[in-house]
Amino acid sequence: MRLACMFSSVLLFGAAGLLLFISLQDPTELAPPQLPGIKFSIRPEQPHNALPPQGSSQDGDSMAPTEKGTRDSSSRDPGGLHLQVPGQHQPLPESGARMRLRQRRRRLLIKRTTGAAAAATNGSGGTAVQPGPGTPDGRRAGLQQSQRERKRLMQEACAKYRASSSRRAVTPRHVSRIFVEDRHRVLYCEVPKAGCSNWKRVLMVLAGLASSAADIQHNTVHYGGALRRLDTFDRQGILHRLGTYTKMLFVREPFERLVSAFRDKFEHPNSYYHPVFGKAILARYRANASREALRTGAGVRFPEFVQYLLDVHRPVGMDIHWDHVSRLCSPCLIDYDFVGKFESMEDDANFFLSLIRAPRNLTFPRFKDRHSQEARTTAGITHRYFAQLSALQRQRAYDFYYMDYLMFNYSKPFADLY
Repeated sequence: MRLACMFSSVLLFGAAGLLLFISLQDPTELAPPQLPGIKFSIRPEQPHNALPPQGSSQDGDSMAPTEKGTRDSSSRDPGGLHLQVPGQHQPLPESGARMRLRQRRRRLLIKRTTGAAAAATNGSGGTAVQPGPGTPDGRRAGLQQSQRERKRLMQEACAKYRASSSRRAVTPRHVSRIFVEDRHRVLYCEVPKAGCSNWKRVLMVLAGLASSAADIQHNTVHYGGALRRLDTFDRQGILHRLGTYTKMLFVREPFERLVSAFRDKFEHPNSYYHPVFGKAILARYRANASREALRTGAGVRFPEFVQYLLDVHRPVGMDIHWDHVSRLCSPCLIDYDFVGKFESMEDDANFFLSLIRAPRNLTFPRFKDRHSQEARTTAGITHRYFAQLSALQRQRAYDFYYMDYLMFNYSKPFADLY
């Protein structure tokens, strides 16, 4: 009996000692190292030294998509993800590898907007010399800082209000307003009334389709089919370009953009907007409209146009010239490398051209594309048009464009807005 008790005590002490020993060990020493898993990548394995064949798009910017058309196009197959196992890389030809390396370096330069101004050092102490604001280096540093701030604010707004957008799959509808320039690997999201006609001219010069932007006529820009849209490529071509090209867009103060669109489309003869939009607006929102007005669709007034815009049961669908930038370009889904503004167009555009190493003699055109004798839409002109509205209509219009105001850091245009 005593022998059995002693044997049990030895076993208990042994077990306790073993547990104490295990508890003192580093868990990583007891567990075998984990092998790397499979990574998910949306970039298709495609040789980078061969560009897909060029195509053309016949759709001009004046042919407006309706709400029904937008819904239909969104139902197209977005495609799946590509599985890429670490360590198994597609061999690239030497020329393609060099091209990819150059493009990655250039994208990194633009993505970070060089991170900070290039630090200059003096000969003795090696301390950084900060360029003055009036020097070329100082202006460049200011433009770089503006890019960082714009991207930060845009990303913060997306994270706060559109967090689910970043998890959605990219469909052809999301990239239907993006134009492709393969030679310099640029993707430009078109925002009408924010310099888009001249940007298309610049892309055509970059692509070698014209020697000068000034020589390209308006109809050639919008209806010539010289530039290809991203949604005309197959799924692999779309994802490849989104993953490797430099993506940029230019925006404008939302109320100014709206007034600019109204002046262009409704205050001048127009064979598309008057019969398609004007007739529907007059029939719905003008009491006792004349037979001539209903026949031609001409003479729409700004308050009637805003009534149409804010009506959830519009008699005719939305149009790209006054649709939200957040819907045209999907900035919460597509990570744009460069965000320019119409208000600082010349500086921003030429800075972007320098970043993509465009020809030095190519600068952004200054001329007004249409109705050149008419003054550009300014803040003062915009206020005169919005003075025709009630306070409630101005507030509702601000609410309509609120995400564009927030995402691109535009101030409230009227003091009574909230």
